[in-house]
Amino acid sequence: MGHDHDHTHSANKKVLLISFLIITIYMIVEAIGGFLTNSLALLADAGHMLSDSISLAIALIAFKVGEKAASKSKTFGYRRFEILAAVLNGITLIVIALFIFYEAIKRFTHPPEVATTGMLIVGGIGLAINILVAWIMMRGGDVEENLNMKGAYLHVMSDMLGSIGAIAAALLMMIFGWGWADPLASIVVALLVLRSGYLVSKSGLHVLMEGVPQNVKVDEVIRIIQNTKEVQGVHDLHIWSITSGLHALSCHVVVDDQMTIGESERVLRSIEQDLLHQNIHHITIQLETSAHQHDDSILCQAKPESSDGHHH
Repeated sequence: MGHDHDHTHSANKKVLLISFLIITIYMIVEAIGGFLTNSLALLADAGHMLSDSISLAIALIAFKVGEKAASKSKTFGYRRFEILAAVLNGITLIVIALFIFYEAIKRFTHPPEVATTGMLIVGGIGLAINILVAWIMMRGGDVEENLNMKGAYLHVMSDMLGSIGAIAAALLMMIFGWGWADPLASIVVALLVLRSGYLVSKSGLHVLMEGVPQNVKVDEVIRIIQNTKEVQGVHDLHIWSITSGLHALSCHVVVDDQMTIGESERVLRSIEQDLLHQNIHHITIQLETSAHQHDDSILCQAKPESSDGHHH
């Protein structure tokens, strides 16, 4: 499992580096094209590509920082830095979307002259670049499970839609002379960017709030533990993500008070093996007898204690 994780990690880094170089180079080209043609749709797309470039750089840094070993002050290491990067990417997408909305509304009232041919050419090249980068990411990276990669991939996908919007606006202005097509395309792009930003921010915040991973079924986990032959009960259950694809569980399990240490070990190994099939990789189980002093609720009901040691 560790080898697979390392291989995926290395593949993700390689994909991000290639994508970063391609996006950054074309972002400069598109920004120049946007200024020369006076197209907000192109400038919006270039601004979005700038955010892509920054997000890919952040994602790369996050993977690098996440490689740092665990220490006495960071016992899980720095793997969660990837989630912070994903949330930051999501927030930048939302900010960019709001800025595009603002600029588009201004242009509806005073539509400027746009060099449509240049806009069409630059938009077309931009679409081809985004398709290439999206293909590289899908083929070589983990855009399903890894939130950091998913955030970067969503940036590229929404940017691809931005290029399509710029092409459509250019064609509408060339064929029908509709000056409002440029800001309208920008608003459509902004809506798509806003949606992507919301989704990746929501997923990242769910991890930071220690939420149950989406691909883990709590009821099934409880059933597996309770159906283990020697288990009499389970309580104080916690399931959370350390980072994308690395899920943890802790709980208290009640067993017979006559059980030997060897028998306890076999029970733990059995539960751990079964939970691996439920996408849980880091498992901590405290074995107790029926005389334990804890609440028997499956989910933790503990309340924080005051500084003087008394319960609130």
